[in-house]
Amino acid sequence: MTNTASRLAFVSSDTDDAKAALERLSARYGQAPVDEADTIVALGGDGFLLQTLRDTMSTGKRVFGMNRGTIGFLMNEFREKNLPERIAKAVPETIRPLEMVATGADGETVSALAINEVALWRQSYQTAKIRIAVDDHVRLEELSCDGVMIATPAGSTAYNLSAHGPILPLDAPLLALTPVSPFRPRRWRGALLSNRATVRFDILEAEKRPVNAAADHTEVKAVTSVTVRESLTATATLLFDPNHSWDERILAEQFRY
Repeated sequence: MTNTASRLAFVSSDTDDAKAALERLSARYGQAPVDEADTIVALGGDGFLLQTLRDTMSTGKRVFGMNRGTIGFLMNEFREKNLPERIAKAVPETIRPLEMVATGADGETVSALAINEVALWRQSYQTAKIRIAVDDHVRLEELSCDGVMIATPAGSTAYNLSAHGPILPLDAPLLALTPVSPFRPRRWRGALLSNRATVRFDILEAEKRPVNAAADHTEVKAVTSVTVRESLTATATLLFDPNHSWDERILAEQFRY
């Protein structure tokens, strides 16, 4: 057993397959405490992997995901053999989350990080009306829609993709600004922004057309404005098998029909 193996910590989702895999792998390779491990092996689906990345944000620990979920777009193939060797050869990708600052009707602000996306959506039967500014320059005076989001490359294959947003390579210095069911302007389909951009959403007619905002799983109700930018300090490290890289999966997904 290598030194790398002795510094692995296995974590799993609550599914039976994931818990069984954790039991077998920890018996085979040992189980270090999470706070003492060099590498966290996450067993589950994409949602569980992203939760693990959030839990280990800015700790310097690397996360190697193996698919015990449904789709596993961010996961490596599950194999029990030669795991320390796989991890030693894995390619690291740095994930930078988004920082959301949401202001409510009472003037209070809530800050949260998002690895996937910051999303706004209407709270009532009426469409939301939202003004969008990029780097203090108003780009859309009024977007009537069900919602709108900013997605990271890591999150571009999640809610963003279901809203017909673009898939982004993990190392692309871009963010996807994607509307959800836009009504006016009807033909606006979003924009690609620099990852250095600061985006501000102002809710128009906030009392009549209330809007909620969420940074991944942190939700703020009845917001009046939301500011989003990529974090300059928080990071997480995701490991991929060299022959199953994120870039290859992005290309495969874009040519799928």
